[in-house]
Amino acid sequence: MPSLPPVSVSGHSKIPESVLVVIHTADGQVLLLERADQPGFWQSVTGSKDAPDELTVDTARREVAEETGIVVGTEAVPENALRDWALRNVYEIYPVWRHRYADGVTHNTEQVFGLTVPAGTPVTLAPREHLQHVWLPWREAADRCFSPSNAEAILHLPRHLLQSERAAR
Repeated sequence: MPSLPPVSVSGHSKIPESVLVVIHTADGQVLLLERADQPGFWQSVTGSKDAPDELTVDTARREVAEETGIVVGTEAVPENALRDWALRNVYEIYPVWRHRYADGVTHNTEQVFGLTVPAGTPVTLAPREHLQHVWLPWREAADRCFSPSNAEAILHLPRHLLQSERAAR
């Protein structure tokens, strides 16, 4: 693949700090998105910080809205529906995407969040980023992810659902 210049919204290299947001329903259905730049690659919402001082929770809110049209902080999806799962992944950036980062950057640090939404929540995809979406039971969703860290995060969902259920009592 030819070497391409780094890209980002601001014209600078991407920041190697990102979020992964597992969007799910209370009964364990998980939203997956098919990447437009890699058809057949399914994932949860992901995205990098826009600025080094951007809080990861703000990155998560922004990426969810940009990629799915779901707005955190509404009556349907209140602020407390977005939860920091206290999971951090450090992984090697796939070579196909390294051109987006500064020279020499090979690893990314990813903070994992969960977002509980009502069943039937409408999804509006960003067509430049994703081709289609699907809701799947959590185990099936984990199996479909191309990224091992994404699959692993989804496998944590039952524990977080149980914690939410206990907190609601």
